[in-house]
Amino acid sequence: MCGISGWVSYRRDLRQERSTVEAMNVTMACRGPDAHGLWLDRHAALGHRRLAIIDLPGGVQPMTERTPDGDVVLLYSGEAYNYRELRDELRRTGRRFRTDSDTEVVLRGYLEWEADLPERLNGMFAFAIWDGRTERLHLMRDRMGIKPLYYFPTDDGVLFGSEPKAILANPMVPHEVDLEGLRELFSMAKTPGHAIWRGMREVEPGTLVTVDRSGLRTHPYWQLRSVAHTDSRDDTVARVRELLDDIVRRQLVSDVPRCILLSGGLDSSAVTALAAEQLRGKETVRSFAVDFVGQSENFVPDDLRATPDTPYVHDVARHVGTDHQDIVLAPEGLADPSVRAAAVRSRDLPLGLGDMDQSLLLLFRAIREHSTVALSGESADEVFGGYAWFHDPAARDAGTFPWLAALGREHGRGGSSVLEPGLRERLDLEGYVAQRYEEAMAQVPRLDGERDPLERRMREVCYLHLTRFVRVLLDRKDRLSMATGLEVRVPFCDHRLVEYVFNTPWSMKTFDGREKSLLRAATADLLPRSVLERVKSPYPSTQDPAYAVELQTQVRDVLSAGNSPALDLLDRGRLQEIIATEPGQVGTADRTGLERTLDLAVWFELERPTLTLGTGG
Repeated sequence: MCGISGWVSYRRDLRQERSTVEAMNVTMACRGPDAHGLWLDRHAALGHRRLAIIDLPGGVQPMTERTPDGDVVLLYSGEAYNYRELRDELRRTGRRFRTDSDTEVVLRGYLEWEADLPERLNGMFAFAIWDGRTERLHLMRDRMGIKPLYYFPTDDGVLFGSEPKAILANPMVPHEVDLEGLRELFSMAKTPGHAIWRGMREVEPGTLVTVDRSGLRTHPYWQLRSVAHTDSRDDTVARVRELLDDIVRRQLVSDVPRCILLSGGLDSSAVTALAAEQLRGKETVRSFAVDFVGQSENFVPDDLRATPDTPYVHDVARHVGTDHQDIVLAPEGLADPSVRAAAVRSRDLPLGLGDMDQSLLLLFRAIREHSTVALSGESADEVFGGYAWFHDPAARDAGTFPWLAALGREHGRGGSSVLEPGLRERLDLEGYVAQRYEEAMAQVPRLDGERDPLERRMREVCYLHLTRFVRVLLDRKDRLSMATGLEVRVPFCDHRLVEYVFNTPWSMKTFDGREKSLLRAATADLLPRSVLERVKSPYPSTQDPAYAVELQTQVRDVLSAGNSPALDLLDRGRLQEIIATEPGQVGTADRTGLERTLDLAVWFELERPTLTLGTGG
């Protein structure tokens, strides 16, 4: 895993811009703490930061192939899990290899297949190839958008980077956010291609972006398709298990220490058990879980979480025999302003999930002391239909994104309840969400002959989650993990599994009357009964009132200082009411508002964005 950045300009000599390219590259240091490299030519300047995972001495980048007609240079971030098979195939065509790295497989794959390369890759990746033979840049991103990649078109080329901060480090780029950016920020719509920052774009998942002297073009090489599912239930369960066995086997490949993120839910427990089965007799799987001081003893069920995680985590660890460690966090650590600043900085935006971001960052920091690679159960809910709102007709049929129908009121629509009333009116988030929902629905691939209205609606709901909601969570996990130099792999995002389960009828996905029936049946032989019978519980959030007290105190300080530009966006009167509330009475929406206030204050301090609120619609 790595961080990449670069600059292509057809009217400049970029060999004179080394200091600027170095400044862009250094912003990616957290993504690649092990090595760094630059490659400069007249019209292309490329930077790379490396987190060494496969072939530690051999995967140095930028990786270059010299040809009589010009250099072909690769900047690669990610993992190609089928690189061994591809290397064998390329050797049969006469290609020779100097290293054992998957990076070289990608480079020689491009030399053999050019723009058809990404269709052959199984993995998570975001990479750039400068083809000096044609003076053309290719930006390619994996099918599900696991690894991030951004670009900023210029009048004579493009800037790009794994994260916006790399692009923003170039003095050509204004740090501007317009109304459209704020709408995207506060709506939780996650519109494909949007990057919040004015003029910047995100390479969409499953997409190739090509830049040459004639301009910039995008080409999707993969999209979800609807096809008839003809397998029986038993065959479907068997196929899911077969895929999971193969996926986990591939994703355990590493030349550095690896582990599993274990929450005690079905998803992460399945990955843990599958990994333990794969490695039985070879090594003991290490697992890590997050917990909070006093949470298990004082847990109070709520609408989202009926049970604490820790008892189930320990059941799984005992059942499959992992070497397990709980990372136990205290309120003062979660509320530490430096931790919040690190989380906001890692995401480039005040887009966080409050203490769930801080705790995830602290969890990753602790894991990184022991492992460099971690497997996660992320995305199983989107693939198999695990969220409560999949099964709630009111949310499912609300005529908007189901997660907003279910969570919007409780969470204050992403913290927008504390926005200044005039700004709220100008943003018109309801109108913005309605427009984005309509656009998303128009893209749903229909299945010919599908007459059952519930099956048709659930195909739509699954599509919305796999192309919108999951990307919020994947981006969060990537940014917070890479901020600590930890590579997190997501087996449930393997495109083969996603395609297969997407086209499985909803009646089969819920054949036992519960959520994620297929996953439960496919892994039932590996898991303790307690986990198999457990109701879905999201990533944990602290219930300690001491954390709410810290939030109130810090927001009070921001209001008292009165000098943060963030206050121009906020309803000060409403915030005064919240900080005057008894900590135990601060509701979910109000706590989200406090979190958003602090995130905004940190963001303005770190990024110093200019808000151009007269534009962007």
